[in-house]
Amino acid sequence: MLQKIKAFLLLDFRTKLMFLEAYLYLGWGRFLKVLPFSKVAPSLGEPMQETSRKFLEHEKKALAEVSKAIHIMSKYTFWESQCLVKAIAGMKMLERRGIESTLYLGTAKNEQGLLIAHAWLRSGPYYVSGAEEMEKFTVVSIFAKKISDRKIEGDHYG
Repeated sequence: MLQKIKAFLLLDFRTKLMFLEAYLYLGWGRFLKVLPFSKVAPSLGEPMQETSRKFLEHEKKALAEVSKAIHIMSKYTFWESQCLVKAIAGMKMLERRGIESTLYLGTAKNEQGLLIAHAWLRSGPYYVSGAEEMEKFTVVSIFAKKISDRKIEGDHYG
């Protein structure tokens, strides 16, 4: 534990802030998870819509940083921070940076035949969280967090 604290203290200030932001948004995601989904869904974006899959070079670094921060900090929360919590945290962090994202919810049956669920987050062609298991699930709901002032050549949102 002491080594991990020492490692954190040696990080640059920007990285410490990113990790703190991820931790706070993971807490927010966990809080939202205990609420009725009908109350949470409107905050997730436009239902049954997807954002662009276009590659934007200038967003690549931010996407990698957000993904890394969420995955690292989810290991240090004292609450459950699994797929849906990570996806919500990632969506909020990307929204703060003016980056669109799409949250996917899927279901499948496990080996015992019980229904299980999974959530993952995509921005452009990149998967920010949950990609490791998404292929096993059938998408049942999608939420697009679009950024209104974001202009991408060739994209038309209405």
